[in-house]
Amino acid sequence: MLRTVSLFLVLMAVWLLLSGHYTPLITGFGIASCLLSALIAYRMDVIDHESHPLQLGPRIFLYWGWLFIEIFKANLDVAKCILFPSKNLRPSMFMVTASQKSDLGKVIYANSITLTPGTVTVDLDGDQVMVHALTEISAQGVMSGDMDRRVTKVMEATS
Repeated sequence: MLRTVSLFLVLMAVWLLLSGHYTPLITGFGIASCLLSALIAYRMDVIDHESHPLQLGPRIFLYWGWLFIEIFKANLDVAKCILFPSKNLRPSMFMVTASQKSDLGKVIYANSITLTPGTVTVDLDGDQVMVHALTEISAQGVMSGDMDRRVTKVMEATS
């Protein structure tokens, strides 16, 4: 039931952030729709530890802050590729090994690579992650293992 309440609160927060309308009628409809969605998810038994990972705890917010900064830096790198393609564009495909033990950790790692502009996770097979990178800088960023270590640290806090 804790996950259902948490899901309702997350849905409500997202709804409030995105709606922009705070009249009593509209807010009431928002509360009702979030509550109905959470109850339907509860009745369907689809709220589990992977679909709504409460166990990640506060460390995930620190990771998201770091990831946001990396996304910003990668956006600048991609902008350089757009402005000066012959100088900066060096596409490559390579494999890296994910050190996470759980499937959730591997998915967080693979999605983090894809969220960072200039890199895309092409395949995740066991511990092997195939990545496509637009530039040498973005490839080195993934191959350095910093993101892998940070995701592993977040996941270790949950076990």
